[in-house]
Amino acid sequence: MEEGTVLYEREGHVAWITLNRPQAMNARNNTLRRELVRALKGARDDDEVYVMVITGVGDKAFCAGADISEFTTLKPAGWLKKRYGTESDLRYIREIPKPVIAMVNGYAIGGGFELAMACDIVIASEDALFAQREIRVGVIPGGGGTQILPRLVGEKRAKELVFTGRSITAKEAYELGVVNRVVPKERLREATKEFIGHLLKQSPLILQLAKVAINRSLETDFFAGLLSETDLFSLCFSTADQKEGARAFIEKETPKYKGE
Repeated sequence: MEEGTVLYEREGHVAWITLNRPQAMNARNNTLRRELVRALKGARDDDEVYVMVITGVGDKAFCAGADISEFTTLKPAGWLKKRYGTESDLRYIREIPKPVIAMVNGYAIGGGFELAMACDIVIASEDALFAQREIRVGVIPGGGGTQILPRLVGEKRAKELVFTGRSITAKEAYELGVVNRVVPKERLREATKEFIGHLLKQSPLILQLAKVAINRSLETDFFAGLLSETDLFSLCFSTADQKEGARAFIEKETPKYKGE
């Protein structure tokens, strides 16, 4: 069994999580999924981690999707056991109330595209390519692609991409609203750190509440979402960070947040 398929490093308040299967273009097999969940849990439970970054080792691929070699013998019961009997890395990314950034280098195909879309922010190099190519191997997207993609690009565009399996460039992904920023390949990590710098200026606790509020807007009807927003807005006033933010604004100072 492969080990070390996910590398984990904490740098200050940032957890860098790197997919490490270069021989398979960082494809997501069972071991990688399991290790990714472990890394996500570690970042979730570490109070010193405010932001997470997911990327792929090397410059050829962020993640080339599922390991198709596993598909040749997979049966329906086996897939259901895999999905319902194990923890989902994509679900953890959505549910952990900390910002998760996808730093996309190279190919983000199939499950790799789904992995990027599950993240809160996507920063891509100019040479990145995105695609839901499952149709070409006789399946549909199985990691949220048919659910997240329409929410990002609309029904018609999502159907085109899923039905054809065609690739889109980082520029097109940006125009469709899938990617937040596109930067030169050599500046990818630098640009990601610059963006993280903006997040680290905010209260880590209030950022968590903001993520929860926005995610709920996609899971509930409009009026239920408004009620949830009101509850979370009210909760802000119970935090020391809110008082510090208001004080610093009034006194024209830089706030010193503690995540409390």
